Amino acid sequence: MGTTSLDVLALGGVGVDTIIRVATLPVPFADTVHVPPMVRYVGHSGSGWALGLHALEVHTHLVDLVGDDPEGLLARERFAAAGLPFTGVVVPEGTKRSVNLVADDGRRMSFHDGRGQALPAAQVDCHRSLLGAARHAHVTINDWTRPALREAVASGHSVSTDLNDWDGVNPYHEEFAFAADLVFLSAVGVTERLPEVVGRVFDQGRAALVVSTAGAAGCRVHVRGGSSTDVPAAALPGRPAVDSNGAGDAFGSAFLAAWLSGADPVECARWGVVAGAWACATPGTNADPIDLPTLRSLL
Repeated sequence: MGTTSLDVLALGGVGVDTIIRVATLPVPFADTVHVPPMVRYVGHSGSGWALGLHALEVHTHLVDLVGDDPEGLLARERFAAAGLPFTGVVVPEGTKRSVNLVADDGRRMSFHDGRGQALPAAQVDCHRSLLGAARHAHVTINDWTRPALREAVASGHSVSTDLNDWDGVNPYHEEFAFAADLVFLSAVGVTERLPEVVGRVFDQGRAALVVSTAGAAGCRVHVRGGSSTDVPAAALPGRPAVDSNGAGDAFGSAFLAAWLSGADPVECARWGVVAGAWACATPGTNADPIDLPTLRSLL
């Protein structure tokens, strides 16, 4: 895709998830809860987007801060096994991590440890040469990515970001929300205030599209100056939902892959809901990103 040597530079969002299976959410209080074996996966938003794009044959390079720790090694090994180019800047705070409770119906609750990572002064240009070679930048909402976000906008790159469960008010997300061309967010965080929040992104930012996801209810594509279109969730025969970890990232990466190929927004959303459904039917986080032939066959 594209004429540059790199389709997407993905910035930030590498971590490790420990998945704990429970019967229901919320978990009833008890001194001890016996659970199946806990499993660790390379997760978090940047990993999911980059692995998803890579599986869909979009030339992607991922950059983030990681620790010289077992979690950092696990991430490097996962990306190497997938063939995904990765630049890991080692920081003393260590690799981000989460503990995620996953119920039998696939719903999850995540306890996120972002580590408060800071980019070392000697590594402030760790992304610069890659950005110069890239067609598009996908920026995860980590603090260290803010300067890179500004550089991407100033240099004329198209930019996407995933605000996750932003409530539409928290100022932490605003720079990302108002700088990106493609803005993804979870409708769960804003509920009935969704039109107001989307309007604010358009009024104060430069987004051409805002995409709100709602899990089993599908998604809504909001076009600047145009209408909003609902796209229902996909049901994949023989693949029931068992784990929603990474579903939003799978959705977003497939949407972006279609967008970079020139598809219209509704077709992009159709790619997204198929990839999201595929992820929900796979235990763990980013364990089996859908590939391009499989996605095309399911559309």
